[in-house]
Amino acid sequence: MSNDQPTPGQPPEDDDPFLKKPQEPPPSDGQPPYGQPPYGSAPPPPPPPPPNDPYGSGAGFGAPDPLAGMPPLAEPGKRILARLIDFLIISIPLYLISLPWGGAIDVDGDGGNGFNAAYSGHQLLWSLIGLAVYVAYDTYFTHKDGRTIGKRLLKLRVAMLNDGRVPDTSAALMRAVVLWAPALLCCPCLWWLINIVLMFTDKPYRQALQDKAAKTVVVVAR
Repeated sequence: MSNDQPTPGQPPEDDDPFLKKPQEPPPSDGQPPYGQPPYGSAPPPPPPPPPNDPYGSGAGFGAPDPLAGMPPLAEPGKRILARLIDFLIISIPLYLISLPWGGAIDVDGDGGNGFNAAYSGHQLLWSLIGLAVYVAYDTYFTHKDGRTIGKRLLKLRVAMLNDGRVPDTSAALMRAVVLWAPALLCCPCLWWLINIVLMFTDKPYRQALQDKAAKTVVVVAR
Protein backbone atom coordinates (compact mmCIF):
# COMPACT_ATOMS: atom_id res chain seq x y z
CA MET A 1 0.00 0.00 0.00
CA SER A 2 1.10 3.63 -0.59
CA ASN A 3 2.66 5.50 2.30
CA ASP A 4 0.69 8.65 1.24
CA GLN A 5 -2.65 7.39 2.54
CA PRO A 6 -3.95 9.37 5.51
CA THR A 7 -3.70 7.87 8.97
CA PRO A 8 -6.98 6.24 10.04
CA GLY A 9 -9.14 8.78 11.83
CA GLN A 10 -7.40 11.75 10.20
CA PRO A 11 -8.92 13.69 7.24
CA PRO A 12 -6.89 13.87 4.00
CA GLU A 13 -4.67 16.89 3.50
CA ASP A 14 -6.16 19.81 1.60
CA ASP A 15 -3.93 21.58 -0.89
CA ASP A 16 -5.97 24.81 -0.82
CA PRO A 17 -3.52 27.45 0.54
CA PHE A 18 -6.39 29.77 1.53
CA LEU A 19 -8.23 27.20 3.63
CA LYS A 20 -7.89 27.87 7.33
CA LYS A 21 -6.04 24.98 8.94
CA PRO A 22 -6.92 23.83 12.48
CA GLN A 23 -4.17 24.54 14.95
CA GLU A 24 -2.34 21.47 16.20
CA PRO A 25 -2.11 21.11 20.00
CA PRO A 26 1.39 21.41 21.46
CA PRO A 27 3.11 18.19 22.54
CA SER A 28 2.20 17.21 26.07
CA ASP A 29 4.54 15.79 28.71
CA GLY A 30 1.77 14.99 31.12
CA GLN A 31 1.49 18.55 32.45
CA PRO A 32 -1.29 20.96 31.43
CA PRO A 33 -0.25 23.82 29.12
CA TYR A 34 0.73 27.09 30.69
CA GLY A 35 -2.31 29.05 31.77
CA GLN A 36 -4.63 26.00 31.67
CA PRO A 37 -6.29 24.53 34.75
CA PRO A 38 -5.12 21.11 35.98
CA TYR A 39 -6.75 18.11 34.37
CA GLY A 40 -10.01 17.18 35.99
CA SER A 41 -10.79 20.68 37.29
CA ALA A 42 -13.67 22.79 36.04
CA PRO A 43 -12.84 24.98 33.03
CA PRO A 44 -12.75 28.74 33.60
CA PRO A 45 -15.75 30.81 32.50
CA PRO A 46 -15.64 32.14 28.93
CA PRO A 47 -14.35 35.69 28.47
CA PRO A 48 -16.95 38.45 28.16
CA PRO A 49 -17.84 39.65 24.65
CA PRO A 50 -15.69 42.52 23.38
CA PRO A 51 -17.06 46.06 23.59
CA ASN A 52 -18.53 47.77 20.58
CA ASP A 53 -16.05 48.27 17.79
CA PRO A 54 -15.00 51.95 17.91
CA TYR A 55 -14.45 51.83 14.16
CA GLY A 56 -17.95 50.63 13.42
CA SER A 57 -17.34 47.19 11.95
CA GLY A 58 -21.09 46.58 11.97
CA ALA A 59 -20.76 42.86 12.59
CA GLY A 60 -22.02 41.58 15.92
CA PHE A 61 -19.97 39.37 18.21
CA GLY A 62 -19.35 36.11 16.41
CA ALA A 63 -20.91 37.36 13.15
CA PRO A 64 -18.73 37.49 10.02
CA ASP A 65 -17.93 40.93 8.65
CA PRO A 66 -19.31 41.26 5.08
CA LEU A 67 -16.26 43.36 4.16
CA ALA A 68 -13.73 40.76 5.31
CA GLY A 69 -11.29 40.17 2.47
CA MET A 70 -12.59 43.10 0.42
CA PRO A 71 -10.67 46.28 -0.47
CA PRO A 72 -11.12 49.27 1.86
CA LEU A 73 -14.15 51.50 1.54
CA ALA A 74 -13.83 54.45 -0.84
CA GLU A 75 -13.24 57.90 0.57
CA PRO A 76 -16.35 60.13 0.30
CA GLY A 77 -14.41 62.90 -1.43
CA LYS A 78 -13.32 60.58 -4.23
CA ARG A 79 -16.87 59.29 -4.62
CA ILE A 80 -18.21 62.82 -5.01
CA LEU A 81 -15.54 63.71 -7.57
CA ALA A 82 -16.21 60.51 -9.54
CA ARG A 83 -19.93 61.29 -9.59
CA LEU A 84 -19.24 64.84 -10.78
CA ILE A 85 -17.16 63.47 -13.67
CA ASP A 86 -19.97 61.10 -14.66
CA PHE A 87 -22.50 63.92 -14.44
CA LEU A 88 -20.48 66.13 -16.78
CA ILE A 89 -19.88 63.28 -19.24
CA ILE A 90 -23.65 62.93 -19.70
CA SER A 91 -25.00 66.43 -19.07
CA ILE A 92 -22.78 68.39 -21.47
CA PRO A 93 -23.71 66.35 -24.59
CA LEU A 94 -27.38 66.34 -23.54
CA TYR A 95 -27.35 70.12 -23.17
CA LEU A 96 -25.76 70.64 -26.58
CA ILE A 97 -28.25 68.29 -28.23
CA SER A 98 -31.22 70.05 -26.61
CA LEU A 99 -30.24 73.54 -27.82
CA PRO A 100 -31.92 73.34 -31.27
CA TRP A 101 -35.21 72.22 -29.72
CA GLY A 102 -35.07 74.91 -27.06
CA GLY A 103 -34.88 77.64 -29.69
CA ALA A 104 -38.01 76.42 -31.43
CA ILE A 105 -40.37 77.62 -28.67
CA ASP A 106 -42.14 80.88 -29.59
CA VAL A 107 -44.22 83.21 -27.46
CA ASP A 108 -47.73 83.60 -28.87
CA GLY A 109 -50.19 86.39 -28.27
CA ASP A 110 -51.69 85.13 -25.01
CA GLY A 111 -49.39 86.94 -22.63
CA GLY A 112 -46.74 84.24 -22.50
CA ASN A 113 -48.97 81.48 -21.13
CA GLY A 114 -48.36 79.37 -24.20
CA PHE A 115 -44.63 79.92 -23.83
CA ASN A 116 -44.67 78.80 -20.19
CA ALA A 117 -46.66 75.68 -21.02
CA ALA A 118 -44.42 74.84 -23.97
CA TYR A 119 -41.27 75.49 -21.95
CA SER A 120 -42.53 73.34 -19.07
CA GLY A 121 -43.31 70.54 -21.51
CA HIS A 122 -39.87 70.96 -23.07
CA GLN A 123 -38.22 70.73 -19.66
CA LEU A 124 -40.19 67.63 -18.72
CA LEU A 125 -39.33 65.93 -22.00
CA TRP A 126 -35.62 66.52 -21.60
CA SER A 127 -35.74 65.56 -17.94
CA LEU A 128 -37.20 62.20 -18.94
CA ILE A 129 -34.65 61.79 -21.74
CA GLY A 130 -31.87 62.72 -19.33
CA LEU A 131 -33.18 60.28 -16.73
CA ALA A 132 -33.19 57.45 -19.26
CA VAL A 133 -29.63 58.25 -20.37
CA TYR A 134 -28.24 58.59 -16.83
CA VAL A 135 -29.90 55.36 -15.68
CA ALA A 136 -28.71 53.46 -18.75
CA TYR A 137 -25.15 54.80 -18.30
CA ASP A 138 -24.96 53.86 -14.63
CA THR A 139 -26.64 50.49 -15.08
CA TYR A 140 -24.39 49.43 -17.96
CA PHE A 141 -21.06 50.34 -16.37
CA THR A 142 -22.01 49.17 -12.88
CA HIS A 143 -23.10 45.78 -14.20
CA LYS A 144 -20.09 45.53 -16.53
CA ASP A 145 -17.34 45.77 -13.91
CA GLY A 146 -18.66 47.98 -11.11
CA ARG A 147 -16.97 51.11 -12.46
CA THR A 148 -18.35 54.06 -14.34
CA ILE A 149 -15.86 56.27 -16.18
CA GLY A 150 -15.60 58.55 -13.17
CA LYS A 151 -15.00 55.66 -10.79
CA ARG A 152 -12.44 54.16 -13.15
CA LEU A 153 -10.47 57.43 -13.17
CA LEU A 154 -10.59 57.61 -9.36
CA LYS A 155 -9.85 53.87 -8.97
CA LEU A 156 -13.14 52.99 -7.28
CA ARG A 157 -15.74 50.34 -7.92
CA VAL A 158 -19.20 49.25 -6.78
CA ALA A 159 -19.44 45.85 -5.09
CA MET A 160 -22.23 43.79 -3.56
CA LEU A 161 -22.09 44.05 0.21
CA ASN A 162 -22.61 40.36 0.91
CA ASP A 163 -19.83 38.90 -1.25
CA GLY A 164 -17.98 41.68 -3.09
CA ARG A 165 -18.98 40.58 -6.57
CA VAL A 166 -19.94 42.94 -9.40
CA PRO A 167 -23.65 43.85 -9.15
CA ASP A 168 -25.99 41.95 -11.43
CA THR A 169 -28.38 43.76 -13.78
CA SER A 170 -31.23 44.08 -11.29
CA ALA A 171 -28.99 45.49 -8.55
CA ALA A 172 -27.27 47.87 -10.98
CA LEU A 173 -30.64 49.09 -12.29
CA MET A 174 -32.05 49.55 -8.79
CA ARG A 175 -29.00 51.55 -7.78
CA ALA A 176 -29.20 53.80 -10.85
CA VAL A 177 -32.95 54.47 -10.54
CA VAL A 178 -32.74 55.35 -6.83
CA LEU A 179 -29.78 57.64 -7.53
CA TRP A 180 -31.09 59.52 -10.56
CA ALA A 181 -34.91 59.51 -10.54
CA PRO A 182 -35.44 61.80 -7.52
CA ALA A 183 -32.37 63.88 -8.39
CA LEU A 184 -33.66 64.71 -11.89
CA LEU A 185 -37.44 64.78 -11.45
CA CYS A 186 -38.34 66.24 -8.08
CA CYS A 187 -35.71 67.29 -5.53
CA PRO A 188 -32.19 67.51 -6.98
CA CYS A 189 -30.53 69.68 -4.33
CA LEU A 190 -32.06 67.86 -1.36
CA TRP A 191 -31.35 64.42 -2.83
CA TRP A 192 -27.69 65.17 -3.51
CA LEU A 193 -27.33 66.70 -0.04
CA ILE A 194 -28.77 63.62 1.67
CA ASN A 195 -26.47 61.32 -0.28
CA ILE A 196 -23.38 63.41 0.44
CA VAL A 197 -24.17 63.50 4.16
CA LEU A 198 -24.68 59.73 4.22
CA MET A 199 -21.33 59.11 2.52
CA PHE A 200 -19.64 60.83 5.47
CA THR A 201 -21.86 59.70 8.35
CA ASP A 202 -23.31 56.28 7.53
CA LYS A 203 -21.78 53.53 9.66
CA PRO A 204 -20.26 51.13 9.07
CA TYR A 205 -20.33 50.97 5.25
CA ARG A 206 -20.70 54.62 4.08
CA GLN A 207 -23.77 53.68 2.06
CA ALA A 208 -25.70 56.37 0.22
CA LEU A 209 -29.40 55.85 -0.47
CA GLN A 210 -28.74 54.02 -3.73
CA ASP A 211 -26.31 51.69 -1.95
CA LYS A 212 -28.85 50.85 0.73
CA ALA A 213 -31.51 50.11 -1.89
CA ALA A 214 -29.24 47.85 -3.97
CA LYS A 215 -27.24 46.44 -1.01
CA THR A 216 -23.94 47.65 -2.44
CA VAL A 217 -20.84 49.43 -1.22
CA VAL A 218 -18.19 51.49 -3.01
CA VAL A 219 -14.63 50.28 -2.44
CA VAL A 220 -11.15 51.01 -3.69
CA ALA A 221 -10.45 49.17 -6.95
CA ARG A 222 -7.44 46.90 -6.82
